[in-house]
Amino acid sequence: MTIEQQAGTATDALRIVLVDDHAIVRHGLRSILERESDLEVVGEASTAAEAEAVVERARPAIVLLDLKLSTAADTEGLELCKRLTQRHPNLAVLVLTTFLDDSLVVQAIHHGARGYVVKDVDTTELLRSIRAVARNESAFDSHAAAAMVRSMRVQPERPRFTERELKVLQLLAHGLSNREIGAELYISETTVKFHVRNIMRKTDAGSRAEVVYEATKLGVI
Repeated sequence: MTIEQQAGTATDALRIVLVDDHAIVRHGLRSILERESDLEVVGEASTAAEAEAVVERARPAIVLLDLKLSTAADTEGLELCKRLTQRHPNLAVLVLTTFLDDSLVVQAIHHGARGYVVKDVDTTELLRSIRAVARNESAFDSHAAAAMVRSMRVQPERPRFTERELKVLQLLAHGLSNREIGAELYISETTVKFHVRNIMRKTDAGSRAEVVYEATKLGVI
């Protein structure tokens, strides 16, 4: 059941919605946040559906979001984060969760979150993070920041090209057309198109120029 309270009178306060499936957590957060003169809790929700409805009505500046909103899924909050930020581009979502996994931190950011903190964060750090995301800045506690750094060190798997594909790539880099590449390699233009399609698929590129760019980044050419 949604508990929405349009309390507070300070018009310049940061309007916050709490989204967590545990009422005791929401109540604890509310008691902490409402001690601050510049923060105002304007709504609470325990499910994704409730959260979307409350955000639509209350129009908060910030949503404090847990990733786990039911026993059915551990990361239901990720999809909710994506929907909220797509529908409300100016909304700042700060993930506040017990989950600390490198991939979850990265996924949360990709889904539109501006920050990620775990629930054992101290009050000072939480308040700092809330005010940071309100300024359109990123906010991570020390655990989440370390996870982000580790994820940046992970190199994407390098695609494997056949010897013929590498030759086609090199000729693409020189600006040759499919017909010219076929003449150079003594293969049909249809065969060249086949190789180009495979190369584009392996590099996840949408154009010949992007193929060359991605191949250069990978050190292939």
